[in-house]
This record gives sequence, C-alpha cells and structure tokens, in this order.
Amino acid sequence: MGQVSSLDKQFYQQVSAEPFPSGSLKRVDRPTTVIDAEEVQRIDPRDDGFHKAARGEYGSLVARESNHFVSKNPLSGALSKMTKFLAAHGDDLVAGQKAPLTEDPRAMSWHIKETAYFLRADMVGVCELPPYAVYSHSREGEPIELDHKYAVAILVDQDYRTSSASTGNDWISSAMSFRSYSASGFIACMLADYIRRLGYPARAHFSMNYQVVVPPILAWAGLGEMSRIGNIVVNPFLGPRFKASVVTTDLPLAVDRPIDFGLHDFCSKCGKCAEQCPAQAISYGDKAVHNGYERWPLDVRKCSSMRVGNQHGSGCGTCIKVCPWNKPDTLLHRAVNWGVRSIPFIRSAVIKADDVLGYGKPKPEYKWWLDLEDVDGTLREAGAARSRGS
Repeated sequence: MGQVSSLDKQFYQQVSAEPFPSGSLKRVDRPTTVIDAEEVQRIDPRDDGFHKAARGEYGSLVARESNHFVSKNPLSGALSKMTKFLAAHGDDLVAGQKAPLTEDPRAMSWHIKETAYFLRADMVGVCELPPYAVYSHSREGEPIELDHKYAVAILVDQDYRTSSASTGNDWISSAMSFRSYSASGFIACMLADYIRRLGYPARAHFSMNYQVVVPPILAWAGLGEMSRIGNIVVNPFLGPRFKASVVTTDLPLAVDRPIDFGLHDFCSKCGKCAEQCPAQAISYGDKAVHNGYERWPLDVRKCSSMRVGNQHGSGCGTCIKVCPWNKPDTLLHRAVNWGVRSIPFIRSAVIKADDVLGYGKPKPEYKWWLDLEDVDGTLREAGAARSRGS
C-alpha cells in the first residue's frame, strides 16, 4: 500500500515533466473535425498510397522506387532499418500477476505520461480507443481484432533546426520522418512492455507496425486538430513537425479532452501548404466529407507519387516545412502562439507576417547532413548521373 499512497501523493502535487504549456489550451468535448462514427468504415492499410505505389497503380517509375525511396539515402536507410527491427517488439506476453497500483485512474494516467516523458517523448495524450480507428487488416492481410479500451499517443519532434535548413523535399526529408518514427517507436515499445510487466495487456503501434489509424486518436487525445494537409494533425506547439506512435492498453487511465486552438479557421485563411506543395496534392478549397470525416481533401496519388518518386531527394515533407505552425520553442514564438490561438482577428496578419519574415524558406547556414544517394549499390553525391530507372 505504501507504493499506492506515494503515487497518489505525487499526482496530487501536480508536478509534470511536460515541456509545453498544454494547460493553457482550450478543451472541448469532441474533436473539432466532425466525425460520424456510424459512417466511418474501418480502413485497410493496403489501400494507402504507398501500397498502391508498390503495386504499380501510380506508374512503373514510382513502383520501382517504392522499395528504395527511403533507403537510397544512407541516414534515412539506417533509421528505417532500426524501425523495422523494432516492429517485432510491439507486443508480448503479459505478466501473470497485476502489480499493486493506485485505483485512481487520474494518478495512473499521470504516471504513464511521466514515464513517456522520462523515455524522451515530446508530448503525450490519452483517449479511449475509438473502434473505427482500428485498421480492418494488417499489412499482411490478416484481420485485426483489437479491443483495448485506451490509447496513449506519443509525439516526437522531427527537429526544428534541421527543418529550418531543409527545402522540405531534399535528401534529409525521409531521415527527419524516420528520426521520429524510430524514436517514437522505441518509446512505445518500452512503454508497452512496462505496462505488460504491470500485469495489463498493451501493444505498441508505430511506423510499419500500426494496427490503428493515428489522426483520430491524436484528435481525441488532445494533441492537435485535423489540418488542410489532408490526413495530418497539427499540434499547437510542434505544428505538423512530428511523428506519432500509440500504445493501446486496458490499464485503467483517465482520458484527456480534445483541444480547439482555432486551426480550422487558421487553415481556411492560410493555404500555404497547398501553394507550396510540389505535387499540388493539397486542396485549395473547402472541406468535404470522406468516410465519415469532414476534412480537407488530399490527392493521395499525387502526394504518394511525389514522396516515393522524388528524383531530387528522399521523400517529401514540404507541407510540414512551410506550415506557419512549424516554429521553434522560444518565448517570442510562445507569445505569438498564444495570440494566434486566442485572438482570431490577428490570424490573417500573422499569416502575412510569416511570409514577410521569410519563414518556410530554407536556411542553408544550418545544413549539416550529406547529400548522398545509393545508386545501384554505390553511394554517390546526390545529383550525379544515375543508372537506376534511367
């Protein structure tokens, strides 16, 4: 009982390792994206853009590149390899005996979040797992039955300094993605294993190991709102500059409430991601209903073809790069961030100021990576003559 009392006491002291002021966010009862749960059909991940690209539905060049577009850069290849290694460690046996824990789900939720922050997460949120957010099948085609009650969502930053130096679709793009995929996957695997050792089932979901659809979980867990960038959630402090992993579990937890920081109004005024998208895959128009979700449409074929078939870089994250919410965590930007969240009429002015001040443009003085490409097993300086697919 001493351990239980200690955990309860720690919780009520309200000490947190969270790096961002989430307590200042406006909380609401439902995500700001309209979701008709009765209309949402569970998704088969084999119908996503990357699988269609691999099957040749987007052309022969994209099909050839589909198994190579990440690993053709040695850094993103190394990160991707580690992420694949982690995929075998997302689930395991549960301890045969439950640990003596607090009966207060708020205290337990606080403890799990603090554990995730200890493991180097950047933001964490908890929600009940929506049944419609579970994929219908695995990547191998096996039906998925996942009835865990809760989802713990973990965000890991892709690194602002690197983002500021990048064009968004150059040779560091995939490495930025897999920096966060691998790190968030590592955290999720350890957190899930910890929960199993406490005597409760838990599974880690990340990168190539997802059994859940991430965006609705992030929205319900209070970690962001759906944006103009189609199926990407924007966080009020990290913008879209993150990747997320999820731990699903039956460990009793208190859930967070969704947030409303005015993103839909902001996105309706901005459109910078649509303007700068090299594939012109992002909609300039209004939201539409798709599979029970009211959101801005995304041309998945154009987006996936650009990311997979990019001949001048590895992948693409231009929309992340140019988003006005992609900012460093400084006192100045926290003040502006609060103003944009709280005062709707200044949003248009802030969007214009973002362009005037040059945000979204690459800063080559911060570049640190090597522009290298694997061409038929030989590393070459990017831009050198290539034989693959030519």
